[in-house]
Amino acid sequence: MTSPDHPNDLGRPAAPLRGRLKVLLGAAPGVGKTYEMLLDARRLREQGVDVVVGIVETHGRAETMALVAGLEIVPRRIIPDGAHAREEMDLDAILARRPSLVLVDELAHTNVPGSRHPKRYLDVEELLAAGIDVITTLNIQHVESLNDVVARVTRIRVRETVPDAILDRADDIEVVDISPDELIQRLQDGKIYVPEQARRALNHFFSPGNLTALRELALRRTAQRVDEQLLSHMQSLAIRGPWAAGERVLVCVSEDARGAGLIRTCARMAGRFHAPWTALYVETARSHHLSEEERDRVADRLRLAEQLGGEAVTLPGDSIVDEVLAFCGRNNITQIVIGKSGRSRLFEMLHGSVVHDLVRRAGPVGVHVVAGDEAEEQAPTRIASAGGATGKAGPYAVVVAAVAVALGAGKLIEPVVGLETVDLVFLLAVIALSIGYGLVPSLAASVLASLAYNFFFLPPILTFTIASPTNVASFAFFLIIALIVSNLAARVRAQVVTARNRVRTTEALYTFSRKVAAVGTLDDLLWATAYQIASMLRLDVVVLLARGGRLDLRASYPPEDELDDADLGAAKWACEAGAPAGRGSDTLPGTRRLFVPLRAGNRGLGVVGLTRARPGPLLTPDERRLLEALMDQAAIAVERFDLAEEMGQTRLAAETERLRSALLASLSHDLKTPLASILGASTSLRQFGHLFDRADRDDLAATIEEEARRLTRFVGNLLDMTRIDSGAIVIERTPVDMGEVIATALQATKSVLEGHRTALAMEEGLPFLASDAVLLEQVLVNLIENAAKYTPAGTLITIDAGHDAAGMVLRVLDEGPGIPAGAEETVFEKFQRFRARDHRLAGTGLGLAICRGFVEALGGTITAGSRPDRPGAVFTIRFPAPLLLPAILEQAAG
Repeated sequence: MTSPDHPNDLGRPAAPLRGRLKVLLGAAPGVGKTYEMLLDARRLREQGVDVVVGIVETHGRAETMALVAGLEIVPRRIIPDGAHAREEMDLDAILARRPSLVLVDELAHTNVPGSRHPKRYLDVEELLAAGIDVITTLNIQHVESLNDVVARVTRIRVRETVPDAILDRADDIEVVDISPDELIQRLQDGKIYVPEQARRALNHFFSPGNLTALRELALRRTAQRVDEQLLSHMQSLAIRGPWAAGERVLVCVSEDARGAGLIRTCARMAGRFHAPWTALYVETARSHHLSEEERDRVADRLRLAEQLGGEAVTLPGDSIVDEVLAFCGRNNITQIVIGKSGRSRLFEMLHGSVVHDLVRRAGPVGVHVVAGDEAEEQAPTRIASAGGATGKAGPYAVVVAAVAVALGAGKLIEPVVGLETVDLVFLLAVIALSIGYGLVPSLAASVLASLAYNFFFLPPILTFTIASPTNVASFAFFLIIALIVSNLAARVRAQVVTARNRVRTTEALYTFSRKVAAVGTLDDLLWATAYQIASMLRLDVVVLLARGGRLDLRASYPPEDELDDADLGAAKWACEAGAPAGRGSDTLPGTRRLFVPLRAGNRGLGVVGLTRARPGPLLTPDERRLLEALMDQAAIAVERFDLAEEMGQTRLAAETERLRSALLASLSHDLKTPLASILGASTSLRQFGHLFDRADRDDLAATIEEEARRLTRFVGNLLDMTRIDSGAIVIERTPVDMGEVIATALQATKSVLEGHRTALAMEEGLPFLASDAVLLEQVLVNLIENAAKYTPAGTLITIDAGHDAAGMVLRVLDEGPGIPAGAEETVFEKFQRFRARDHRLAGTGLGLAICRGFVEALGGTITAGSRPDRPGAVFTIRFPAPLLLPAILEQAAG
């Protein structure tokens, strides 16, 4: 299956080609994925392919174990997992063995902590990158994008998932499928699980309904993959579609008032086909002559398509039919939905019919002509828009002036160049007017230039009579050429204007999207939104967010402190109704601002208020569409911040629950145990004291004292942790003799150290430390207690202290199991506990966290690690040189 490495042009071995990935996809466990994988492996081995088994889970099935026999198996790696050891695929051994093909079962498996990769699919990625082919197995419920769907169907949340990109990059996906009845029978026969586990599975996951739904998901996901491969193949080879391997639906959008019903019809049709669909609008030269209402209607239809799950596309072009058919060929469209024309038969005979042309030229593509909904003819709620044109007389005055200038220039050059060249001067004027003012003014210029050419240059002069047949032909050709050139130049101008507007809008949206992506807080996002809208539309902008049932003013440009009651009423209505309100709208038009709702899907997030000082409509149709695009981006970003806040609250709640559980576990052991000892000893003394001799009574009293001290330390730890978290630690720095602090700490932990040996190694002449003796003593007590808990009886606990140019160093060393790899920082977290020598969770998990908090408050650092010379842990405390007393005295003297 794998292509071998090949040398490059310089003779050096090239990097290995990426291996091929084959995924055997099933609807549920037991459908035979592993069995099919082993059959493939045996078949390929007979063909001479170097096949090894990386990991295969037989689950005790005899027929599966029989297929494994005879295949080369790479021994699994043993990884410690707490008190147990688990087996995992040995990735390094496979890479060293370098076979052509490796079998890897259960792609979604989570590896044991301590493995190179946390998930098995990452191991597979590394094998593929090394040029090794992989065959693997996967159940459909483990695909990430289908996780929620599977949870709703089966009411079971699958925790182990695989990114969809793995399936997208797979070279081959094969569905291993059997009927639900056959799978249930296999389960009852004990071929999947043991009897007790099989009974539970039948009652929950392996119901006929669940299996049918999962089977359909597996088949549809594979069909989607095949459809994407087909489309890529057609595009790479420039093959014209469609190939009806899977349905794709296209709806043609126009300015017709019934277009919304057309969009909904297409969405329903695509839903029945379970097919993707697209709403396409072709922007031609005619689009620039649409009314404001029609242009707004087109924009609304495209937004409706996106809200219903379709893709909205706008393409520039000269012919609607040509662009639609070209788009269908490029994207393998199989069905076209288009609205029924409302124009008269005479209009269609004169100008043609898009619907008829599309039906005639569609070929294998199905065309559905839909009448639409007449009820949509009523005008929707609108925002008054400012007009774009300043007046209609201006361009024609320029036409007259330009023809007059061309006439004067023609009169000047006629004696020099002759009559044959004068018409080019008029054509130059016509082209210039076409480029500057569009089609209609250029047609008027063509007619006026023709008349001027006839009246002033063709004999008899100063009459519209043409005497010579040759001049009649010249005049006719001049008029035809002028009309054709003006039409072509006007089309080019329209395309340039369209492209320029599109580039300007795209650049503005791209600039805003970069700003949105870069902001780090919600307030920054809202301010950027207000500033962007204000700068692009030259308006005063306020942004209000809905929080806790009320609207709060969160950003404005220029800055504004508050809104009046009328504006607040309009803003509240716009947010609740999801429609514009205020200035220029149909609702509360007398207010100073226009409020437009900020929405994400069906959820209202807030409103954006717009105003300017001068009277009149606020927005042109193009500005309104730009505003909608900006607000759509802002709404998505606001929703992202809301989701991030919800996730943060969820994580905080989970962390709080974890800490609460850990605290309860600590309380149940570290409060209950000493209290039980105190209660038992005190009860014995009170009820049976006369039966005990003096030594026994002393022992019981000592037990009460020791357990009371233990309880006091526990409560002290909780209080100390509270002080650290609240920042209420008060440091009283005095000259501290490290020897005295160590001696006091050893005395306080005398009972804890029973059964252990201790050693003190302190440098002579150790300088005093400017520190808090009480806090420093508590740090040493916690470190010594920690060492005693995690080391066997009879081992040595060493405390040494010294100093150098960098400062003072204090270390506590033991001879226990040491610090687990990667846990050097974790040990200082609150409620973080490891197994003690008696296999119980020792202590509260607060001692080391308190040590770090106190040491850092004293100006030092504390680190944990394993001893390099022997098994054991070492905790190192460092205080910088400025805290040593001689340094402080020298500084004061200086």
